[in-house]
Amino acid sequence: MVRTLKLLMLMALGAGAWYAYTQYQVRGWENIKIEPRSAPGATSPSQPAASATGPGGRKTIRIAAANFGPLNQAKVGKAQVAGRLAQIIRQHDLWALQGIEHRDPAVLVQLLEAVNAQGRQYDFATAPHVGDEPVRQYGAFVFDKDTIQVDRRSVVEVEDPGGRFSHPPLVGAFRARGPAEKEAFTFTLINVHTPPDRAAKEADLLAGVFRAVRDDGRGEDDVILLGEIGVDEGHGGELARLPNVKWAIAGEPTTTRGSRQLDNLLFDRRATREFALRSGVTDLMRELNVPQREAIEISEHLPVWAEFSIYEGGQAGFTAKSP
Repeated sequence: MVRTLKLLMLMALGAGAWYAYTQYQVRGWENIKIEPRSAPGATSPSQPAASATGPGGRKTIRIAAANFGPLNQAKVGKAQVAGRLAQIIRQHDLWALQGIEHRDPAVLVQLLEAVNAQGRQYDFATAPHVGDEPVRQYGAFVFDKDTIQVDRRSVVEVEDPGGRFSHPPLVGAFRARGPAEKEAFTFTLINVHTPPDRAAKEADLLAGVFRAVRDDGRGEDDVILLGEIGVDEGHGGELARLPNVKWAIAGEPTTTRGSRQLDNLLFDRRATREFALRSGVTDLMRELNVPQREAIEISEHLPVWAEFSIYEGGQAGFTAKSP
């Protein structure tokens, strides 16, 4: 998946799968090479030896999502708020963030300065067009470089010529660091931001996006749709009717006021065997030891997260199937 390959809304509406890479495959991650599948004698690029586990002996990663919006200069410019956001971000390996409000990624750079102030190595990836006018809210992925690799060319927004989405989903491909390349957990994230008043319509569209990304021809069956979905499983329409799809958060509010469940992580329970059966909602008041009014200043939404094995298939020694 590269910048020029985008999802078509016709496919998101269920007219067919987004089909690409039937003749080519992506080789490498930080440095992309595209080679014909039939190339004689094709071999994988050299890779440094990897440890059997992740940093600190960990065998899992935590993937989280949050709408910290409006995540703008005014919010990040408050040292106390930025410090508390940084404290929360450092608890998870990979984030799908929504509600970022700035004409360029400067606000992310400033936020990550706070996150990395204690010696961590977090970075971000977002759509190439960020910085174009007009200024609007956008999404991004934030990740710990010690535990997560990103295919930067894969980070693109869903193409939405009809303007059916309030915020077109952001797609990106990732791999867990630690295991050998062929044994590491690889997966694709779909970062979504759906206002509750449009959730009923957009949930049906998101079902099409999920299918399209899953069936895009790369052979990646571990697809995780996460972020502000705007509804719970009981009101998810076509999204809730996707076969075998698990909603990681059930029966728990995800707003700081404790009123509604708007945020979640979804994936195919049969394909994503890497799920470690641990997921949850981060209570900002309890985690930061602050009253509700201060927690609301940080975010109207509570972060949601799920834990996954760093090994493809959920176990060491499992060799990922070829795309």
